[in-house]
Amino acid sequence: MSKDSISMDEQARAILRGNDRGGYTVPTAGLYPYQWNWDSAFAAWGFAQFDLPRAWAELTTLFSGQWPSGMVPHILFHKPDPGYFPGPDVWGAEDIGPIPSSGISQPPVAASFVRAVFDKDPKQGAEHLKALFPKMVDWHRWFMTWRSDGGAIFITHPWEAGRDNAPDWDEAMAAIDPTGVGDYTRRDTTHVDPAMRPTKEDYDRYIWLVQRGRRLGWDDAKLAQDMPFRVADPTMTFILLRANRDLAALADVLGADRSEIDGWTDTLEAGAARLHNADLGGYDAINLNSGNHTGHVSCASFLCWYAGIESPTMMRELSVAFEDCKYPVPSHKAGTEIFNPKRYWRGPTWAILNALIARGLAEMGHTAEAARVRDLTQALITRHGFAEYFDPMTGDPAGGGTFTWTAAVWLAWASPSAEAA
Repeated sequence: MSKDSISMDEQARAILRGNDRGGYTVPTAGLYPYQWNWDSAFAAWGFAQFDLPRAWAELTTLFSGQWPSGMVPHILFHKPDPGYFPGPDVWGAEDIGPIPSSGISQPPVAASFVRAVFDKDPKQGAEHLKALFPKMVDWHRWFMTWRSDGGAIFITHPWEAGRDNAPDWDEAMAAIDPTGVGDYTRRDTTHVDPAMRPTKEDYDRYIWLVQRGRRLGWDDAKLAQDMPFRVADPTMTFILLRANRDLAALADVLGADRSEIDGWTDTLEAGAARLHNADLGGYDAINLNSGNHTGHVSCASFLCWYAGIESPTMMRELSVAFEDCKYPVPSHKAGTEIFNPKRYWRGPTWAILNALIARGLAEMGHTAEAARVRDLTQALITRHGFAEYFDPMTGDPAGGGTFTWTAAVWLAWASPSAEAA
């Protein structure tokens, strides 16, 4: 192991400690001042490489905000930060869960990382797993009850997928008229170049959907009526399918009944098959209100292997991504008219998605491709730092800096000192 890699490991650990707010980790100071759902699960994976008690604390704090319905919100507002928009006063969900929060969820990677943290030391993790297991089951049940269309998991807000401004949402977003949304001041564009963030046209629609949810009291049954934004998403579907497989394995550890979980897995496999677009030759999203496949190859399309699904067509697309980009995997296919190498989820490469894609490739026997994704990501972070995301053509860092989940995937997967994924 080189001195440089040790230094990078030290920097990554320092980022996690620096973003620690006492039991939970913010994604990065300033831009994101609260606890974000899937960011937090990645943080636990990173902490587990050097501080297992702190990893378990991260996961426990995440589930401390779980709603009575089983939903785990995408943001937990632990401490006031009046400068952030949209804050708890905009969401209007302060009295629903035990902690003020947003009214939507995020990709449920938690069960997979609970399993990863548990495997580091099963004896130390036994009581933590016992406490978290029923909470994870309740969350997965919520997805299957309120976000499943025949096993294809849909989102009701672009933020719910974690891929906020991905082209997959463009058709559905265009059908929303945000007239009357009112004035507001964004915080993200005061911290980051606006050219790297969603446009105001996108943001107006994001806030319109938040206002609708607030009017309906974030009641799942009411929200399901005449849903203006309903898009079956490969991010959610593939990640929940994988998390469900990990949840079943954890049930075995505990000697718990896994029959309900296995039933969900069967349903999710059928839903994942629906996301395959024969015309595209790969997996994409479906606007359920129009019935149209969105027609875009995204980084989420490559999560099929992570979900345990083989795909020769996606392997061909991965070869194209290797050819087209210096640092794949781009969040949107390079060379297309929509591709933008610096604007959030419309082109940049994200280390977190690369880690999930590569883990899936390795588990499905594609070891050379998995190693290539890992090596390129390692080089990307080594040369360009722990940014939120990166230009896939040049490696230029973009978005927030000293980013928790990039540091976490470095420690757990990309670093030369990391255990083999």
